[in-house]
Amino acid sequence: MAVRKLRPTTPGQRHKIINTFEEVSASKPEKSLVSGKSKSGGRNNTGKMTMRYIGGGHKRKYRDIDFKREKDGVPGVVKSIEYDPNRTARIALVYYKDGEKRYILAPNGLQVGQEIVSGEGAAPEVGNALFLGEVPLGTVIHNIELRPKQGAKMARSAGSYAQLTAKDGAYVVIKLPSGETRLVLATCKATIGTVSNSEHMLERSGKAGRSRWLGRRPRVRGVVMNPVDHPMGGGEGRNAGQHPRSRKGMPAKGYKTRAKKKSSSKYIIEGRKK
Repeated sequence: MAVRKLRPTTPGQRHKIINTFEEVSASKPEKSLVSGKSKSGGRNNTGKMTMRYIGGGHKRKYRDIDFKREKDGVPGVVKSIEYDPNRTARIALVYYKDGEKRYILAPNGLQVGQEIVSGEGAAPEVGNALFLGEVPLGTVIHNIELRPKQGAKMARSAGSYAQLTAKDGAYVVIKLPSGETRLVLATCKATIGTVSNSEHMLERSGKAGRSRWLGRRPRVRGVVMNPVDHPMGGGEGRNAGQHPRSRKGMPAKGYKTRAKKKSSSKYIIEGRKK
């Protein structure tokens, strides 16, 4: 995986840095694992706009991803690594020995033709899904469940990973991408390795139109609004004396929004990095 910088033949090309897609081996998705994906345009069921700056964008099809990795003991072969417009990571099409096909999140280093397996007794190798209680200490993991059989919720975006640092009875201690250290049940599953497309953070769109292709409309800064529209609006000229706030008045830039009595706080050993 790598990125490439384009020759500056136009202003849009000058600053564009894009992925080479060299690891992608298929141009069309598996039909049986694809479904339609509708867009809201930021509007709710009555047509009222509830989220601003959403609309347009290229048409997408949703790829059904197996986040549970529940085919325990059934070996599968990676048939292709594919691009997914709905996520930053690459996905892998797996053909299982019983004839079923599924998409999984592709980790770095997963090759076409490689055999993967999940469940009890699986080797701690890239692409295999294990119960956290069986993962060796210090192993880099991704696609982590919070509750058994719930499906993975953590470390799913491009280049992200967590590390299993200790085992404590029915729990294991995991250091998450945010820097948070927390307890997770040892009966939850995780996949070995780092999520693919780790160069995603180096990409640069190069022009505003590329954001429109992704369905993002132009965002208006609060400081250029009128006082009636935003707490940071108004004033003569460029006035930036107000405290950073959201449109509804919620303090920004460091204000903690996590509920103090949240039930899952007891599992957090150390909070995320400031």
